[in-house]
Amino acid sequence: MPWNKKPLKNAKLYLILDAAVLDHAALLRVLKESVRFGIDIVQLRDKFGSAKNILAFCRQALRVSRHQVTFIVNDRVDVAKIAGADGVHLGQDDIDCREARMMLGSKAIIGVSCQNMAQARQAQRSGADYIGFGSVFKTQTKPERNPMDLKLLREVLLTIKVPVFPIGGITRGNIEILHQAGAARAAVCRDILLANDVGGAIAEFREKLRP
Repeated sequence: MPWNKKPLKNAKLYLILDAAVLDHAALLRVLKESVRFGIDIVQLRDKFGSAKNILAFCRQALRVSRHQVTFIVNDRVDVAKIAGADGVHLGQDDIDCREARMMLGSKAIIGVSCQNMAQARQAQRSGADYIGFGSVFKTQTKPERNPMDLKLLREVLLTIKVPVFPIGGITRGNIEILHQAGAARAAVCRDILLANDVGGAIAEFREKLRP
């Protein structure tokens, strides 16, 4: 029952700590504020950092989160395992979810990025604990992608049994569109990372994600 894992049951707001947006020191400051103000899940996304630096950040982050907030590492199953992170997030070009499970064990939380229904179904069959689905809006993180047809998102939300976190260009200004499409969760990057008031941004997102 992977979707029944306790940290995911009531998780609504997922923060991407993207090293392409802020450096590690600034990300750590945002993480501290986010933990204080009730973020549910955080993920380190560092596509270009060295394994050594990513591992060092993960260890610092885990001292802050203390496993009370789920801490996920993007792509790097090896670093997640060494650091003792709560789990890993995999893209379509990363190792298979089943292989990551063999490396990290049954308690690890494993998420998979998906862009269509076939990928979402496959991720669920492979034992993913949750799915990141997008890009739902235009995003600086994946500038080559066009915004998705929200009818597809609605179909995925109705079909897939594990938690689905819409991702990509989500802001406080457009989150209501996703809510109207049936989304009760969201993964956010810049609109929290670059907020003048991190706590206020989190509170606003959480309010807009309420049933």
